[in-house]
Amino acid sequence: MKGSEEALDRNKVTKSYETFNDTTTQLFKIRWLMLLLFCLFSMSNNFQWIHLNIIGNIILRYYNESLPGDEFQQQLAVDWLSMIYMLAYIPLIFPATWLLDRKGLRVTCVVGTFLNCTGAWLKCASVEPSRFGFLMFAQAICSVAQIFVLGIPPRLAAVWFGPNEVSTATALGVFGNQVGGALGFLLPPVIVKNHDDLDLVGQDLSVMLYSSAGVTSAIFISVLIVFRKEPHVPPSVAQAVIVRQAAEEKYTESLLRLVKNKGFMLLMVTYGMNAGTYYAISTLLNPLVLRYCENCEEDAGRIGLTLVLVGILGAIIAGLWLDKTKKFKLTTVAIYFMSMAGMVLFTFTLDQGLLWLLYLCGGILGFFMTGYLPVGFEFAAELTYPESEGTSSGLLNATAQLFGIVFTTLMGTLLSRYGPLAANSLASGALLLGVIATALIREDLRRQEAEKQKKLPDDIQVRHPKSSATELVDTSRP
Repeated sequence: MKGSEEALDRNKVTKSYETFNDTTTQLFKIRWLMLLLFCLFSMSNNFQWIHLNIIGNIILRYYNESLPGDEFQQQLAVDWLSMIYMLAYIPLIFPATWLLDRKGLRVTCVVGTFLNCTGAWLKCASVEPSRFGFLMFAQAICSVAQIFVLGIPPRLAAVWFGPNEVSTATALGVFGNQVGGALGFLLPPVIVKNHDDLDLVGQDLSVMLYSSAGVTSAIFISVLIVFRKEPHVPPSVAQAVIVRQAAEEKYTESLLRLVKNKGFMLLMVTYGMNAGTYYAISTLLNPLVLRYCENCEEDAGRIGLTLVLVGILGAIIAGLWLDKTKKFKLTTVAIYFMSMAGMVLFTFTLDQGLLWLLYLCGGILGFFMTGYLPVGFEFAAELTYPESEGTSSGLLNATAQLFGIVFTTLMGTLLSRYGPLAANSLASGALLLGVIATALIREDLRRQEAEKQKKLPDDIQVRHPKSSATELVDTSRP
């Protein structure tokens, strides 16, 4: 039965290629502008994910009168400012993926940037100690915008970039999201000080929130005016197959095929465990650091910054490595193992109270955990080709959000009752299980096989199907 299903999948790939035998491919320089605009959108949204939790102790003090009376419940309420992003993603990713497949990148990004901008402005109206509920509502709007972010990188890479660029483009798409996280860790502790006077805290919050609203407005206007759905000519035959199939196929049928793909289902769980651990650590970084370093809000932010910035380097290196070597499983297992090792190191050095050691461990953890994100996307695209990258990456991120909620809640409870060692040990154990499960995934590189079946010559004749115009065309191949 398994063999017959794989034969049907491969037959489907072959037929898709026969349809595109005469397809002309072309690379446009404007693809980099599309990627830049998306990165800015992703950056601003991820900034809003973490910018309140990294100053969680200040938020807890400022909104204390509108929070529950129990101390544990108060901390949990503040943690939900981050977890609302995770909760919103799980049910809404399916209609968002349907919108991406049917309407394309432009409509998806316009809707996302509009919601992102709206949520940012609503937060400005929540700067009042009695309005924590309204702050949560505004954060929920931003969390809905997130569903139009996380699944975009592999689809944007497929629509706009050539076969030797897709992993790098995906990594750069993740890069924008991580820059937002870096700024979300760095800037809030610098802007919002832990004043004794709550009025001064409110003024600092207003500065941060109004600045964020202005930036998101500029991004929304830019995307509305400039962003395009797709190039006039596909960048490669494999990408042309995916885009055409995504527009023509029934979404539920695609989901069913993915669910029957055992390798992808296993990857979905392991990806969720890795990314979910990353979300939990990011959400709880403020109380984790302050447990051993009093009045170290800015250091907590800078440790988070280190985690993200070094992680950006890891994501880019991983993308370049995959484009060059195509060793998807080996790279995935190796990075996953090092993520687990970094988590173990962080677990047993946190109680030493040495800030330089926390910075070092944060950098190691970030390099591999963030570097894993584009690798997971691309491995999934290989295992599920020719299914839509938007669908596969959406499912990956849905499991990541689910595990993020579970791990954040469990680790937060363990942190409150038993301390950081118990909380971090849970994360380390989960990553160990993830390493073992990842090693069991069978390497089935369907997209690479498809490219070998239909390899275009390097000196292919590039033409525009509607006109002879050649502006903004880049015929170079890396």
